[in-house]
Amino acid sequence: MSSPPLAELTVRDLTQRLASSAPVPGGGSASALAGALAAALVEMVCELTVGRPEYEDVEPAARQIGAAAAELRGSLLAAAEEDVAAYLALVAARHLARDSEDERAARRSAIGESAVAATEVPLRVTRLAAEVLDLAAGIAPIGNRNAASDAGVAALLAAAAARGAALNVTINLPSLPDGHPLHTDATARLAELESRVTRREAEVQAAVSQRMSR
Repeated sequence: MSSPPLAELTVRDLTQRLASSAPVPGGGSASALAGALAAALVEMVCELTVGRPEYEDVEPAARQIGAAAAELRGSLLAAAEEDVAAYLALVAARHLARDSEDERAARRSAIGESAVAATEVPLRVTRLAAEVLDLAAGIAPIGNRNAASDAGVAALLAAAAARGAALNVTINLPSLPDGHPLHTDATARLAELESRVTRREAEVQAAVSQRMSR
């Protein structure tokens, strides 16, 4: 009997599974879930902004940001499950027989193929989390001032999600097939995303500090 999707677990059951010695869920799924939490917080700030007379001028922007955050939340929850599947496939490949040369060749091929998915999923999570951070940067200066700290927490979680997923990309790179374009592409994309995350995180925290000081 298969385990229920991560999104259907109680918080207690999810954290117990993370705390266990089971190979999944691990850091990749945790990063995706952190990104989903960040997106949910962005949505919350938007919900607390829409319909308030004092924020009427920014309501269209808040609605747009909230809708985008909802879409990203769904994508990140799906990515958490995809990370589980991708890593289980990689673990299975590493446990294949390697007694004969043919078996060793088949095992190398299986590891290489599964490593591609195990790298692509967290790389996508890094991008999705960076997009959530962009949305946090969009709502932080204009959203309900009483929820400014929530926008800040969203940014912190999104940045952590992006950086956590990046670690999972990096650790899987050595298992990729020789010459696979992800060897260089992923490294370049991670460097670009880290620069973007660092810049956006600083923007959000500056906006949050300013709004909380008024």
